[in-house]
Amino acid sequence: MKYIKRIIDDELKEKLSYAGAVQIKGPKWCGKTTSAKMVSKSVIEMQNPDLQDNYMELANNKPSLLLEGDKPRLIDEWQMAPKLWNAVRYSVDNIGKPGQYILTGSSTPNDENEDFLHSGVGRFAILNMKSMTLYESGDSNGKISLRNLLDKKVNIDGLKTDLNYERIAYVLCRGGWPGSLSMPEKEALQIPKNYLEVLCESDISRIDGVRRDPVLAKSILKAYARQDSTIDSDVSLFDDVRSNNADVSDKTIRSYINIFKRLFVIEEIPAWNPNIRSKTAVRTSPKKSFVDPSLAVAALGCTEKELIYDPNTFGLLFENLVNRDLSVYASVNGGYINHYRDRYGLECDNVVRFDDGRYILVEIKLGGSHIKEAEKHLLELNKLINDSKEVKTKPSLLMIITGTDMAYTLESGVLVIPIGLLKD
Repeated sequence: MKYIKRIIDDELKEKLSYAGAVQIKGPKWCGKTTSAKMVSKSVIEMQNPDLQDNYMELANNKPSLLLEGDKPRLIDEWQMAPKLWNAVRYSVDNIGKPGQYILTGSSTPNDENEDFLHSGVGRFAILNMKSMTLYESGDSNGKISLRNLLDKKVNIDGLKTDLNYERIAYVLCRGGWPGSLSMPEKEALQIPKNYLEVLCESDISRIDGVRRDPVLAKSILKAYARQDSTIDSDVSLFDDVRSNNADVSDKTIRSYINIFKRLFVIEEIPAWNPNIRSKTAVRTSPKKSFVDPSLAVAALGCTEKELIYDPNTFGLLFENLVNRDLSVYASVNGGYINHYRDRYGLECDNVVRFDDGRYILVEIKLGGSHIKEAEKHLLELNKLINDSKEVKTKPSLLMIITGTDMAYTLESGVLVIPIGLLKD
């Protein structure tokens, strides 16, 4: 199958030019190994069933043998043998040159291993990888670059996309899993379902050897999916889980959620506190999110058609999709996303912040009927920031990302941009 270029490819090459080793983190099936193989000159796959026992034996007794090979050397699923981390660090120090190793992993190591994992500062660069954005999968035409928007180098008015309401429902249910793009559309929809099945039946127990209940795991993911793209309290999440699992404790539910985080299945979005109001006014709860919205669909047991006829659920899952894409587009430009909520009802779905201090306020609306409401929120928050003496840097852009088909600028200066037009 022809390799599909990923947004992180250039970033990976850049990090290899100055760091001794690069660690690529992200969910399984998102394409970490494939992308790493494009630049590596030798590979060792720790999960290879024919060689796994031998590899583990060497990793525990003489890990340096596993590092022999042409450089950059890819060590896939390195977290299966955490001692390799220190072996790589030591090797990087001895060689004294960049671009020696690439480590990929679809989970974080056991907590018990953290004590002997020495800091990788100065030796390792970290690269976070997610499932494919709509631009990478070819569903967004990429006529509007986030970088060009920030630098005010693009006129958005009148630009159009063919990605309509029904197609968004499909790509949301399919997800951004590279392997699904070569499949017939009906079969591609099974990928997220299979992902969750393997996750709950096997991965949640294999990660640390603790046997966990697949039924409870699915129940927790379903409850979490019902709160997708919200800052609803954990209390309501726990109550939802206990409606079908009466005896489960808060501690147990939290332990499962922690496992899902370690497996890069859920990824919460932190709150932004710009000091424009008192600390008690700003809500600091993270926004719940899946690393790919298709996993939320699978957890809920939704079909594409059911989603189309349930605009409320569709809207929340669409926000999750935009969170994924926007976080990738921002990251490659030195940025990251937060959210803003306060107890006065003022909110902003995403605050896209960049290393140079610039930031964009973003509201997300699936359809066009709520654009005026989104504009009102953005203008209110913008005024609050501009009136504040504490915040010196003002927003660079106000933007509404939609599931509609045409980009335009409102009289207020707020940009309306369909997700089907965006790229990095």
